[in-house]
Amino acid sequence: MDDDASIREVVQAVIEVEGYPVVTAADGAEALDRLRGGLRPGVILLDLRMPGMDGRAFRDLQGAEPELAAIPVVILSGDSDAPGVASGLGVEWLLKPVDLDRLLSVVERHCAPPARSADPSASRSLSEG
Repeated sequence: MDDDASIREVVQAVIEVEGYPVVTAADGAEALDRLRGGLRPGVILLDLRMPGMDGRAFRDLQGAEPELAAIPVVILSGDSDAPGVASGLGVEWLLKPVDLDRLLSVVERHCAPPARSADPSASRSLSEG
């Protein structure tokens, strides 16, 4: 989740081109609503700085709810404090601007492999533009 729509769209596109489904949220409250509604992602990519409910508040609430606490969280933030915050929250972190190979490696580690089409031309790699 990220409050910047353009960043959400780019991250979503990068992950989806590799075949993973993505659901986005603009802030922590929206993400919690989706999770409480039954959404169970393989990983949550969490920005720290968002209006309303920021990333720290989201993680505190998510961690307090047993049915949501087990969902892995990776902080994806441009905040220079991200490494320290991530350590304090007990989660992994990626600093923006993020290396796309590293981002995809995190997604692959936490999520089930995407269904691949039998048609090799149906999927694109990031290097194809």
